Amino acid sequence: MGFVGLGLTVLLAAVVALCSAGSDAPRGVAVGFVFDPKARCEPACEHGGICIRNNTCFCSKGYEGETCQYANCNPKCKNGGMCLRPGKCRCRPGFGGRYCHKVTCDGGCWNGGECIPVNGVAKCICPSSWTGSKCQEAICPQGCGNGGVCVAPGICSCPLGWLGGACHTAVCTQSCLNGGKCISPDKCRCRPPFSGPRCEERKKSN
Repeated sequence: MGFVGLGLTVLLAAVVALCSAGSDAPRGVAVGFVFDPKARCEPACEHGGICIRNNTCFCSKGYEGETCQYANCNPKCKNGGMCLRPGKCRCRPGFGGRYCHKVTCDGGCWNGGECIPVNGVAKCICPSSWTGSKCQEAICPQGCGNGGVCVAPGICSCPLGWLGGACHTAVCTQSCLNGGKCISPDKCRCRPPFSGPRCEERKKSN
């Protein structure tokens, strides 16, 4: 056959192989490059790529990079996802779907919160009266003093001995007498000249 005939056969076989191997070139159309059957690529072409010239790879559809080392997802992986192989993304926590386009907050968002991506992280965006990672904590703008706990927007649950919107009013089971004021549970602050637990005792003047 001769060297020229052998070389032409190898070249035609390579073109046929490229056209039938799912390359980026349209089927049945000769690819626009010179193929060197003696070419060597170091490192070797990956993912079915073909070494067409020294250190030059022709990549299979869905791969790119100098050695065809990177998978190419179309559309691109969203929200920081990584393309594992053509059409398959690995999603970051909080994201799902084929292209990581769906947002899911772990445990969901409570009390009307909405799960949206914030700087590549799935987060609950809470209504103005709620806070916390899942919008589980109510906000009491007035605060809850004396050990009170905010249980609903603007509503405090007060410990025994305290009342009021902010748990700021002390409760004395027996009222303070003679103008005394209840300043903490069952404790009166007396006006002179009175004293005693309920301000019931009058100090004797000398």
